[in-house]
Amino acid sequence: MAYEAQQDRFLAVLRERGGSAGNGALREALGWAESTYDRVKQALLEAGAILPGRGRGGSVRLADGEAGTPDLPLPSPAASAAPAPRAAAMAQAPRTRTAAAPRAAAVTGTGRPVQSYRHDDATRKNIPTAEFESVMRAEDKTPIQLAYERRNRDLDPQLVWRGKDEQDWSDLIVQAPPLYIQEKVHPQVLIEDLKRQSRQRAQEVPGAMPDLFADFNGLKDSAAATEFYRHDQHWSNRMILGDSLSVMASLAEREGLRGQVQCIYFDPPYGIKFNSNFQWSTTSRDVKDGDKSHVTREPEQVRAFRDTWRDGIHSYLTYLRDRLTVARDLLHESGSIFVQIGDENVHRVRALMDEVFGIDNFCAQISYATSGGTATELLSNPFDFILWYARSRKSVKYRDLYSLKDSAAQAAGPYSRVWLPNGEKRPMTSQEKGDPAKIDKGARQYRLDNLVSQGIRQGTTGDFLFRGKKYHSGNDRHWKATVKGLENLAKADRLEATTGVYYVRAMEDFAVSPMSAIWPDTGIAGFASDKIFVVQTNAKVIARCLLMASDPGDLVLDPTCGSGTTAYVAEQWGRRWITIDTSRVSLALARSRLMGARYPYYLLADSPEGQRKEAEVTRTTPKTTPTQNRLRQGFVYERVPHITLKSIANNAEIDVIWEQAQTVLEPLRATLNQTLGKTWQEWEIPREAAPDWPAKAKEAHAAWWQARIARQKDIDASIAAKADVEYLYDKPYEDKSRTRVAGPFTVESLSPHRTLAVDWDDELIDTLAAAEGRRAAPERDTAVRDFATMILENLRTAGVQQADKADRISFTSLTGWPGDFIAAEGRFMEGETERRAGIFIGPEFGTVSRPDLVAAAREAGDAGFDVLIACAFAYDAHSAEFDRLGRVRVLKARMNPDLHMAKDLKATGAGNLFVVFGEPDIRIDTLADGLVQVTIEGVDVFKPQTGEVVSEGKEGIALWMIDTDYNEESFFVRHAYFLGANDPYKALKTTLRAEIDEEAWASLNSDVSRPFPKPASGRIAVKVINHLGDEVMKVFSVAP
Repeated sequence: MAYEAQQDRFLAVLRERGGSAGNGALREALGWAESTYDRVKQALLEAGAILPGRGRGGSVRLADGEAGTPDLPLPSPAASAAPAPRAAAMAQAPRTRTAAAPRAAAVTGTGRPVQSYRHDDATRKNIPTAEFESVMRAEDKTPIQLAYERRNRDLDPQLVWRGKDEQDWSDLIVQAPPLYIQEKVHPQVLIEDLKRQSRQRAQEVPGAMPDLFADFNGLKDSAAATEFYRHDQHWSNRMILGDSLSVMASLAEREGLRGQVQCIYFDPPYGIKFNSNFQWSTTSRDVKDGDKSHVTREPEQVRAFRDTWRDGIHSYLTYLRDRLTVARDLLHESGSIFVQIGDENVHRVRALMDEVFGIDNFCAQISYATSGGTATELLSNPFDFILWYARSRKSVKYRDLYSLKDSAAQAAGPYSRVWLPNGEKRPMTSQEKGDPAKIDKGARQYRLDNLVSQGIRQGTTGDFLFRGKKYHSGNDRHWKATVKGLENLAKADRLEATTGVYYVRAMEDFAVSPMSAIWPDTGIAGFASDKIFVVQTNAKVIARCLLMASDPGDLVLDPTCGSGTTAYVAEQWGRRWITIDTSRVSLALARSRLMGARYPYYLLADSPEGQRKEAEVTRTTPKTTPTQNRLRQGFVYERVPHITLKSIANNAEIDVIWEQAQTVLEPLRATLNQTLGKTWQEWEIPREAAPDWPAKAKEAHAAWWQARIARQKDIDASIAAKADVEYLYDKPYEDKSRTRVAGPFTVESLSPHRTLAVDWDDELIDTLAAAEGRRAAPERDTAVRDFATMILENLRTAGVQQADKADRISFTSLTGWPGDFIAAEGRFMEGETERRAGIFIGPEFGTVSRPDLVAAAREAGDAGFDVLIACAFAYDAHSAEFDRLGRVRVLKARMNPDLHMAKDLKATGAGNLFVVFGEPDIRIDTLADGLVQVTIEGVDVFKPQTGEVVSEGKEGIALWMIDTDYNEESFFVRHAYFLGANDPYKALKTTLRAEIDEEAWASLNSDVSRPFPKPASGRIAVKVINHLGDEVMKVFSVAP
């Protein structure tokens, strides 16, 4: 365990014991070796966090009582012969401890530790950040073309749809472009900064915080940072913007994840309606089909709509088959895929999955309850479905999940008899069946179960003598145990005779039931307000799938991120995750959700605390083997005994307990019989003594039943101790003294490059070269020419609206231009002067990056143009501040998305089809104490419904982030401010109210940043995301 965690635990346990404890008792409670205890105690004594006890020196006490202690220095290297690397590094600059001010009681110094799980034994390939795109090798930038076999033609019958035969003539061709990291996020950094600020206000001392980003990558040297795909680095989870088909192909081919994914949860659109599957804003889940103001205008989303639903169900099935084919390539041999689908298409999708995965690899069709059923003219359907297929059913990883047996339901069913503590067995009364709470305390519900099986077996087919009566197994049957085993069952009081002899199966023998494929308890009616996305799945549904088919440390992939529920659930249960979506709105919601998530801290099996808990549960001595906190070793789980007929029949200890008890019971029975003149066998002795019995008989009777009940308790304890156990994988033990947040993750994207130009005959051509990453470039097909012609024709007639409404560029001429990036030459008047503009047209479905603009501006300068006008549906965040290259001005015009939806959606009729929009209005202030503070004063928001750019205040911003020490290599999210209506930190506020004050929490919903020191790099970067998911980033120089 790291020194900090050891110190935190020492103080936490000491605080639980009232602030003082004897050394021996405290060391035993911690479960540490004496050398470990002495080392940590000495470090805390030297730091002043604890003091020797006031007695004779055999105890310790907190230095400042229940108020807690401020941050503590780590022990120096001299404190241990072999300090942990992190401790040794930080010991060079220990944090100082200063007495707390009187108001410090509101914010504790050490308080509840905030931690996250790290997958230290997992790695990922070093891929480029957006900042490093310009230094990539050409071969790393060029998309890789992958071919997947469409189908095995021997797998019949098959589902057939229009166009499938033509598709099957050739392999599925998928482009695998590179992925680029846009942001690196470490939620713990954000919380630690709030704690530091709170401590600073409470203690009036400078706050210090270790740089948790310092080892985010874990590369061996700085040169490795630009040798992409050639080195492994620390694992971080991943949130990727782009078409899942290309992203999955890139992960498989470029990053070596083929066959590495353990579980895929795929939640495709249930049908072919457009609006109901996509959310247009982070602020509203109100999406209505037919309402054009609710139609998303995101290019990637519209592309998905046009390509997928252009031909109705036929295109939909092609969309699914392509993605299922690529997903199968990623799955591990023991992996599983779960596809969530509604009743509209479940039958078609199952036939499709039979084709892709093979009929033999079907595992289950799960029906789970939704929010209450869909209203129809006929029967309502309260269920949706999950189709579970394995990569290979023979090798599939499977963990049983269980639900607690319901006493009332079981009373009305098979477990309708009671076994009283005095040994009496009887049927339940009608009152008990109606309300099992009326059953006597300590009684057990049980059922009579069959004691024979079909078939003849040597030694177990024949007679068995039970309570003086002979029973036969049946000529064509056999007993489920040997004669000796049956005798053990009789001694354990596990047999009962009615019309025959039966096995007594208590409900608590196995108090849970294996989960079936029907999940009626997953409805979310009444909790709709907790949803943040229009088609958000109940987390319980996804959790069960992940828990059944994966272990902690396994990799989970979600090709349709939505609100990030799969990522959220995977993080909770210690799985690694990758989530993909074409929607910026989805990723904006998911990013905020993960950054503010609070999770239980489950005890790791590979930790000292886990070893102690495991020993406590199993009643064994704690292990002393070294631990490394590896998630792959799993958690410490709750478990339930699984008592079976076989385990009781084979329990040799029952004989020992029986014989010992008989030395007491038999003399008492003899006395009772002699006194009353009876010849009662054990099973014939009545429960109650008759009133007219002599005192001697009553005494023997009472003593006999007391010994008889004690014998049963001893036998029951032996049975329970020797029973097998079933692990409850959804119930790991929790350390409630710790708070957990999400681990490190990156936000990434495909970087499509698309240029439109003309050939030497002035014919429009498409030079996509497939780097857009979604499909192979068509060779001058009609669709490409139509798009290019449409853009230029609209540009010629509509012109370009600049930020000032009165300032519009109207072209006097617009002609084709045979450049690599410049598609056309436009001429317009600026006052009395004619200007020449180079027209750069971005991708029809995708994002224009800063390198695209630089290359186009350089070409415009070489050709003598005065200005470059870039027309695109979306720009990446890094292109925001690029507005000039030498003498060439760069105007970035946002194209109204109605331009590429004319065939599928009714246009809004807005006249502003090409609009130049500005940047966020950001102010940088240097405060009196030398700290820096950033203020967002406004942002230009593009309104796709009207085609206008409107200047708004902070209400137009969903999230803004600061890298307070930007190194131009990566954007690290060191500050994050959530200005939307949803508060992602709601849960953490409750948990950490003692560690973080209200002022710090309030700062998260502010357009003014918390003050921070001047950056060592001399630069800060500010990224702003609006409610439509658009991003813009600006870099500022800050003088030291």
